[in-house]
Amino acid sequence: MSDFAQVIGQNAEHLTDLDRAIGDGDHGSNMTRGTSKTAALAEAEEFDNSAAYLKKVGMTLVSNVGGASGPLFGTFFLRLGGALGDAEDIDAVTFGKALHAGVGGVLARGKAEVGDKTMFDAWSPALEAYDAAVTDGGDLQAALQAAVDGAKQGRDATVDLVARKGRASYLGERSKGHQDPGATSTVLLLESALRLWPNQRILP
Repeated sequence: MSDFAQVIGQNAEHLTDLDRAIGDGDHGSNMTRGTSKTAALAEAEEFDNSAAYLKKVGMTLVSNVGGASGPLFGTFFLRLGGALGDAEDIDAVTFGKALHAGVGGVLARGKAEVGDKTMFDAWSPALEAYDAAVTDGGDLQAALQAAVDGAKQGRDATVDLVARKGRASYLGERSKGHQDPGATSTVLLLESALRLWPNQRILP
């Protein structure tokens, strides 16, 4: 989460510009506020296991990130933590199941489908690529790399989509030609996970 918070901070202006084109223009500032608070959790508290840590991350995001992104990212981490339980050494299969649980939470909360121009347009191909890498015998690093590549393709595909969910949907055809900010921050999250792969632990 420290890495994710740092990257969000570095990209805050870009995320805000993307959101300004089709939304409220606050995605960058909202995500910066929320992730900075999650990054401080490890220093402020002690956690017994990954589940406890990730659930606190989720609740912190829900409480501190405005708009739709707070509940969506927050639910993702809540479900992720619940699926991981007390696991500490995490392999590709274990983390894959947790990813599916997390994204399932995003779907349950946002009711989005592929093509709606939301963060799910990045999550869906990310999961498909992750699963394919695991089926081919890839380890966690290979699977996360595949997920990042899939998410980037999904993120880029949102540019040509017409939004069907959220505030962007009010623009109709005018939402076309703009990259979705939620899909963009989803890529940043997966890239952070990939960078931290050698540790293979969730708890700091």
